Amino acid sequence: MAFLYAFARGGAVFTLILLAVALLKQLIIMFGFLLALIKFAIVFVFLALILLIALAIFRDRSKRKREREDI
Repeated sequence: MAFLYAFARGGAVFTLILLAVALLKQLIIMFGFLLALIKFAIVFVFLALILLIALAIFRDRSKRKREREDI
C-alpha cells in the first residue's frame, strides 16, 4: 500500500509541474501575441502619420499654387 501512496503523491507533483509548464507556455505565447499587436499598431500609426504629413504638404502646395494664380 505504501508504494501506491508514494506513486500517487509523486504523480500529483509531476502533474502539477506539467500543468505549471503548460500554463507558462500559454502565457508566453499570449505575451508574444500581445507584443506583436502592439508592434503592428505602432507601425500603423507611423504610416498614418506619414500619410497625413504628405497630405498636408500636398494641400499646402496646391493652396500656394492657387494663390499665385489669383495674383
